[in-house]
Amino acid sequence: MRSVAILGSTGSVGISTLDVIARHPDRYRVVALSANTDVQGMLAQCRQFLPQLAAMADPKSAQALEAALQAEGLAVDVLAGTAGLAAVATHTDATDLMAAIVGAAGVVPTLAAVRLGRRILLANKEALVVSGALFVAAAKANKAQILPIDSEHNAIFQCLPADYDRGLDAIGVERILLTASGGPFRRRSLAELHAVTPAQACAHPNWEMGRKISVDSATMMNKGLEVIEARWLFDARPEQIDVVVHPQSVIHSMVQYVDGSVIAQLGNPDMRTPIAQALAWPQRHSSGVAGLNLFDVARLDFEPPDPQRFPCLRLAFEAVAAGGTAPAVLNAANEVAVSRFLAGELGFTQIAQTVERTLVAYPQGPADDLEALLAADAEARMLAEQQIRQVV
Repeated sequence: MRSVAILGSTGSVGISTLDVIARHPDRYRVVALSANTDVQGMLAQCRQFLPQLAAMADPKSAQALEAALQAEGLAVDVLAGTAGLAAVATHTDATDLMAAIVGAAGVVPTLAAVRLGRRILLANKEALVVSGALFVAAAKANKAQILPIDSEHNAIFQCLPADYDRGLDAIGVERILLTASGGPFRRRSLAELHAVTPAQACAHPNWEMGRKISVDSATMMNKGLEVIEARWLFDARPEQIDVVVHPQSVIHSMVQYVDGSVIAQLGNPDMRTPIAQALAWPQRHSSGVAGLNLFDVARLDFEPPDPQRFPCLRLAFEAVAAGGTAPAVLNAANEVAVSRFLAGELGFTQIAQTVERTLVAYPQGPADDLEALLAADAEARMLAEQQIRQVV
């Protein structure tokens, strides 16, 4: 029996995680949950799973949840704000933490769990984008096990031998091939991209995801962040990572070896598969996902990403090559720009422009400690807002 805490339980990954857990009540119990403002979603999860603790990042939402739980006679402790998120991440009874908060908000609580030596099911790619070197060092020092949940990184994990931590060169890996769907605008003309709406950007052709990550998929910034994540998860040099557009989203990623072999992981596009793989590792159990029917798929297509259509991917490669605070600045500027785009205050193509101008404007420095990285994150957000004011 493993005890699971979930950061971001009402988001798409959190909901999928609870779906898998509910299928195996003899193997898992839920001890702590967190959300942002979705009181009704959290209330329903508390009814079903009876966690010891529920935290809401928004204090007013925490008050509303506490009142609703008391009205129903449910004995669940409620906390609020960053302290609440930290309490969920470091819950004394938790053996596993599903880190599924989107964005930089997940960095501090996830790193706190790493320092306790917990098993981390990592869906919050920003934890590695913002604090990669610190995160990896803390995991090694505290013997925390990191299991990737992003479908691409989970696929790579499954395609590597168990001793991959010896180094990619030592195990004969030539390169990692991250697949990307290309999002909803893979064939849209460049001229049309200027008029893209938030609703269009959130309509992913293959995956059901939250609004922010859907926009990141449409700009391919999500793939850029995944490049940075792969660099730290697998100790890969940037030149060892390639991105391949694969519109069917059936091959989730591949690993190419020096002997010419390419090993791929395939499956239907459903996050419950990588979640179940990580939860059960090193064993396997059902996820609720139907098996892949290759006759229905019929064909698999591949193409290189278009650098003109997807400038965010170039910016991510440049940031990971620069190192230091550059990835944190990239992520912060993107979060600000996407938020303004979703609010209808910024054009779709201006997302990449805002990120690039912020990277140019920010004086890059070393990423020696978490405080320096969080300061870079905060300053980059202010700079991004300044860049946006100049163009809107």
